[in-house]
Amino acid sequence: MTKNEVKSALKIIPLGGLHEIGKNTCVFEYNDEIVLLDAGLAFPTEAMHGVNIVLPDTTYLRENRHKIRGMIVTHGHEDHIGGIAFHLKQFEIPVIYGPRLAMAMLEGKLEEAGVRDRTELRSVRPRDMVRIGQSFMVEYIRNTHSIADSFTVAIHTPLGVVIHTGDFKIDHTPVDGEHFDLQRLAEHGEKGVLCLLSDSTNSEVPGFTPSERSVFPNLDRVFSQATGRLFVTTFASSVHRINMVLELAKKHNRVVSVVGRSMLNLIAHSRNLGYIKCEDRIFQPLHSVRGMPDENVLILTTGSQGETMAAMTRIANQEHPHIKIRAGDTVVFSANPIPGNTIAVVNTIDKLMIQGAKVVYGRDKGIHVSGHGCQEDQKLMIALTRPKFFVPFHGEHRMLVKHSETAQSMGIPAENMVILQNGDVIELTEESIRVAGKVQSGIELVDTTSSGMVSSKVLQERQRMASEGIITIAAAIDWNGKLLAKPDIHLRGVVTSIERSLLLKWVQQRIEEILTVRWSEFVTGNEPGDIDWGGVQGTLEKELARSIRRELQCQPTVTLLMQIPDEPPVKVSDGRRRRTRTTAQVAS
Repeated sequence: MTKNEVKSALKIIPLGGLHEIGKNTCVFEYNDEIVLLDAGLAFPTEAMHGVNIVLPDTTYLRENRHKIRGMIVTHGHEDHIGGIAFHLKQFEIPVIYGPRLAMAMLEGKLEEAGVRDRTELRSVRPRDMVRIGQSFMVEYIRNTHSIADSFTVAIHTPLGVVIHTGDFKIDHTPVDGEHFDLQRLAEHGEKGVLCLLSDSTNSEVPGFTPSERSVFPNLDRVFSQATGRLFVTTFASSVHRINMVLELAKKHNRVVSVVGRSMLNLIAHSRNLGYIKCEDRIFQPLHSVRGMPDENVLILTTGSQGETMAAMTRIANQEHPHIKIRAGDTVVFSANPIPGNTIAVVNTIDKLMIQGAKVVYGRDKGIHVSGHGCQEDQKLMIALTRPKFFVPFHGEHRMLVKHSETAQSMGIPAENMVILQNGDVIELTEESIRVAGKVQSGIELVDTTSSGMVSSKVLQERQRMASEGIITIAAAIDWNGKLLAKPDIHLRGVVTSIERSLLLKWVQQRIEEILTVRWSEFVTGNEPGDIDWGGVQGTLEKELARSIRRELQCQPTVTLLMQIPDEPPVKVSDGRRRRTRTTAQVAS
């Protein structure tokens, strides 16, 4: 490049993870090359009926699929890798680089989804450098988080180095002995970091986040006080926490039965890779522990967030086929509720207590610490990297604002940072940073039971049915646009003071009015069978819904089932029409 050539701006486009917790997905674009950083999912709210998974809107990626050169994965949490299998069904990603544990978990997901052949998975180790396309060189820097094998990345671009912290806290006594590579961060800071994108989750919390190891003595105390069966529930991906639970189980002479598919998979992968070290004999299947003394049994389960189908929730609801709570059991919630899950968690705790369990939970018990850094961790990250520009990432709006204030207290000018929303396009040059536009963003909803996407229209229909009910009307209509019989009507979940007989009479009159006034619109030719029955059904349903909602002063879903004779009338020689005797069919 000559001195007179102007370098292109680096575009950074978050598609998820801002103004929210979850579905972390970010695009780095330079000229005609795109590199993705993570592709996570989020979980649905109670209003998202029938939705299992929430993904970011990937319209921009689908439209620019020809530019995608690869993906960087920072760690194996679902809010960072859970969306990859779904995205691969829509566009290819030539290569995905990531930690060994994340890649092992991802391989199983891709195999199950049938998209393993649409990408190449490559594992990386600390300080590995990988080239993606012509414009990006990515360096993996070990960090500490609540899952093993987690990384910060330094992305070398033609404009300079951009550091994305990934999820992090600065743990000086990590359970697995893998320390944060602070030295390498400092080396980048000494050479010059163009921009820092940093985890904002705990930006409102003063101080440092405690070490994961600080949980050990508190769990040890709970274990020593438990006289009956011991249940422990935590995040399935909390490898360090699970490691400590297994260590304590051995110390207190308890065998461990693991319940929950995600936890079984995570433990299997972690043991294969050496992140969990324990003897095989500590694990026992459920049917083997039933005959053991209660004081020698520990059941490790999923469901710390009150998830509907998770093991601990099913146990609390007395729906688990093999486990029932009884007096003397101790249940430990070694996790705090994430935003939005508090009600589900406390309901689960209540149900366990009602059945006689002693439940240990709450921040004051010291049995859980966050995997995200607080204000002092964030300050240390800024101090080590000394970035020219700063962008708070990964968090809700107030967290981003607070993190930007912390950065300003560290000497970064306000004009050198931006607070983003999903879809915003950062244009970063050697001398400036600005929001230069916006791409389509939002959410895509997945119903995994049908392997299909749930459109906004379908979701609105589900919400309306849940809140306002549904009215089903069955009407038999002949080929001349006349009712063959009185219509039938069924109300489900609809509250109304109108008697059913009066409502039925009114519906019949309304159908007759519509058919009389608009029948000519549906006659498409001169033959008796030239009727647009789809138009008849659609018009009746639309007009009936409008009229019913006006009369009832509510918004129920209205569905019309329409019956017509099998065949149209036929012409005979005397010019009169004769109707064939046939059975009715339903047209919908």
